[in-house]
Amino acid sequence: MGTLSETWFADGYIDFELKKYTLLSYLQDIHRAFNQNKLYPQLADIVFHFNNLRAFRENKQLMEQQFPKRLTGIDLEKLMLLYEKVSEDDEMMQELEDIIAYGLAAMNDTIRDGTEIYEFVQDKLHISPVGLVPLENTAGYLLLCDGRYSDTLVYSYHLTIFERHDEQYRGIRTQYLEAYTKDLVHTCEHIKTILIRKNNQLPNPAVYCVETPLVLPVNETLLPVAKRSLVRYIALNAA
Repeated sequence: MGTLSETWFADGYIDFELKKYTLLSYLQDIHRAFNQNKLYPQLADIVFHFNNLRAFRENKQLMEQQFPKRLTGIDLEKLMLLYEKVSEDDEMMQELEDIIAYGLAAMNDTIRDGTEIYEFVQDKLHISPVGLVPLENTAGYLLLCDGRYSDTLVYSYHLTIFERHDEQYRGIRTQYLEAYTKDLVHTCEHIKTILIRKNNQLPNPAVYCVETPLVLPVNETLLPVAKRSLVRYIALNAA
C-alpha cells in the first residue's frame, strides 16, 4: 500500500500539481484495495490523513491570528501540532489552501466508497451469544463463520477502554487461536465447551458467534468489521 507522510501536504516544495499527483497515486492504491474488498488498514489510514488535514486547516486559522508559522511535524502521541516560524508568504499560503481543499474533497469521496463497503459487510453480519453471557464480558471468545461454511475461526478477545480528548472510547484486541471444521459435532456450543476445558482462567467465558453469508478477505475485512460490530453489540446489550 502506498503511504503518505503525516505532513505530505506541507513537506518540501509546496506545489499544487506536485501534491495532487502524490495524493492521486496514494488514492489509486486505496481504491485498488477497495476493489478487492480489502478495507483495512487502508480505510483507517485514509481516515487518519483526512482528520489530520482537517485539523491542520482548523488550527491554521487560529495560528495565523497570532503569528505566521508553518506546519513541520505532528506528535502523534499527544496529537499536538508543531510549527516552525517562517516569514509571511501569501502565495505559498494560497497554494497550501488549494492543496488542502482538493485533498479533503478527494479523500472524502474515497472514504465514502470505503464506508459503503463497510456498511454492506456490517449489515450482513449476525451476532449471537453462545449460551448464557456472564456479567463480566470484557474478555471471552469470538467465533467467526463466513459464507464458505467450512470452518469456525476462534479468537480470544479483550475489551479495552481508552481516553482521547476527554472522551472514552471502547476498543477490542483479538488473538487468533484455532479453527474447527464446521460439522454436526463442532457446533458453537460444543466449541465453547472445548474452550472452557482448555482455559481454566475463563471458567465461564462470554462467547459470541459472528456469522455472515459473505466470502471476503478475513484479516483485511471480515475480522475488523466483526470486531467493531461486536464492541457495539456488547455496549448496546450491556446491563
